[in-house]
Amino acid sequence: MRQPKLLAPTVQRWAEQRTGLVVAVHDTSHDWHRSRVWELKGEGGNSWYVKVSPSVKFFTRETRAYRHVVPALGHNRAPQLLDSRADDLALLLTAAPGAPVPGLGLPLAAWPAVHSQAGMLCTRLHEAGELDRVDRAEAEGSLEAAADGAEKYLACAGDQLSGGGQQLVRDYAAQLRSVGRVPLGYIHGDNQPRNWLWSGVMAFVDFERTRSAARVRDLVILAVTEWLDHPDREQAFLQGYGRVLTGAERHALRCLTALYAVNCLAWGPDNQHPEVTARGRRTLDRHMKEDRP
Repeated sequence: MRQPKLLAPTVQRWAEQRTGLVVAVHDTSHDWHRSRVWELKGEGGNSWYVKVSPSVKFFTRETRAYRHVVPALGHNRAPQLLDSRADDLALLLTAAPGAPVPGLGLPLAAWPAVHSQAGMLCTRLHEAGELDRVDRAEAEGSLEAAADGAEKYLACAGDQLSGGGQQLVRDYAAQLRSVGRVPLGYIHGDNQPRNWLWSGVMAFVDFERTRSAARVRDLVILAVTEWLDHPDREQAFLQGYGRVLTGAERHALRCLTALYAVNCLAWGPDNQHPEVTARGRRTLDRHMKEDRP
């Protein structure tokens, strides 16, 4: 069992300037050494959250997302940013309704409704305003950027992949560069149930990876986890999303899942995450058994 992470007193005092006296602090971080999130309880029972970003890049992305992208989700569909403190990479957030989906023990019959609402919120996020010139350039280059990362992850994964597996990843990286035009927009960047809150309605949290990109990049984790054994969840998500994927998006998604697999095999062992490693192995094995590009 990991030791709870402690909120720095200077950050707590900064938060209390907005919240009033805090009577209890609870560590609610993900099980990752760089995740730092705390729930603050006030005298009247109100709750807030403080998040300390793992890097300047993530802090900048998340503060921008809360100010310019997240409002498109609608009332109570995400936390609101009350304040930010660049010196500590800290964000002070309201509490959104609901609880993280993985801990709710939902029956199988409830999951399609969850995915349907997740699809609806993804549409709102993906269409959260016109991309400016800089964002559009980033989005247009997002698939090529993913392909460019393949060699780095292959090097990090080392002997986690056979020679055939390495060639498979390189083949998909090459294909990703020529899939054609795909819809662009703002993506969540870590779209999966641990970042979904459920109270009968859906809310999203954790926007440190929110950026402009090919929209299909937001479906990669779902495709190799939730949807792999539950096609009804994929169908429900796309119904909520409001459209089927284009042929180019389907092709891009297959390429991206192969690149995601090698990323998992590179990241999982170094970060003591056997679940992530196993996810990468399962995804790559499935690609190897199916048709080669």
